Amino acid sequence: MERLMVLRLELAACAAEVSLNGIPAMRLDASKEAGPLMLCLPVHEYTVAGPNQLGIVIDPPPLFGAAPPPAPQIGDGRAWLKLRLLLPRMGHPAVDTSARTLAQHDWAAADGEAYETPLAVQQEVAIPVNFPRWRWLDAPPLPEGPVLEKQALAFVQKLALDLARGDPESFLAAARLRFEELALAYQRTPADEVSRFRAHIQRLYADRALRIKPPAADAFRLRRIADGRLVECLDAAGQPALRSEGTDNAAALAWPLRLAAVEGKFYVLR
Repeated sequence: MERLMVLRLELAACAAEVSLNGIPAMRLDASKEAGPLMLCLPVHEYTVAGPNQLGIVIDPPPLFGAAPPPAPQIGDGRAWLKLRLLLPRMGHPAVDTSARTLAQHDWAAADGEAYETPLAVQQEVAIPVNFPRWRWLDAPPLPEGPVLEKQALAFVQKLALDLARGDPESFLAAARLRFEELALAYQRTPADEVSRFRAHIQRLYADRALRIKPPAADAFRLRRIADGRLVECLDAAGQPALRSEGTDNAAALAWPLRLAAVEGKFYVLR
C-alpha cells in the first residue's frame, strides 16, 4: 500500500460518531473519561470517486429506541472534538504535520456557551483517489419490518454456529465480495485475505480459543445504514452481533456485519 488514508478522531468530555457516505466508520465516547481519547482508522472501503459525505454527530442518541428530544447544554470549557481525514506521507504517522489534510472539523463548547445535543454536522469532501464503485452503492434498498429481522437473525446464527465449530466456509462464501473489495481497497490479494482468515479461525478452534454464542432473538438488532441499502447486525448494547468472548488463550474478537440482501439472499459487503 503506497499511502493509507485515515480518519483521526480526538475528543474530550463528549461522545461522537463519524460516518462516511452513510456508513458508520467510528464511534468514541469520552464523556466519562478523565482525559481525551483518540481513534485512527483507515477508511478506503467507505470512500467513493467524486464528492464524499462526511458526517459527524456529537453526543449521538442511543442506537435503538425512540430518540429523545434535543437536550439543551451549557458548556463548561471541557468538551471538544477534532476530526481529520488525512493522507499521510509514506512512512510518516497520521498527524497534521506529516500528512495532507483532506477534511477537518473542530468543535469546542466554550464555558457558558449554550448548545443542543445531538449536534449533527455534514461536510462534502473531494478525495483525490480514484476508488472503484463499490457494490454496496448499488445494493437495493432493504425493506423494514420483522420479516427481514427474522431472516437476518437466522443468517447470523448460522454463521456463528459454523465459526464456533471452526468452520469458516459459510462466512467466507457470504463475505466473498467483502474480501475482494477490501483487498482492492488496500492493494492486497483476495486469495491471501481469504487464506489468512481461514487459518486464523482454524487456529483459534484448535487452541480452543473460540467462545462464540449465536445471538438470541431478544438481543438482536438491525441498524439501517448507507441510505437503507445495508443493515448492520448488532446486539442490544450496540456491539457486533457476531463475536467471540475472550479466553485465557485469546482476546475477545468481533466480526462486524453490514449486510445487503438480493432476492432473499444475504451478502456481507462490509
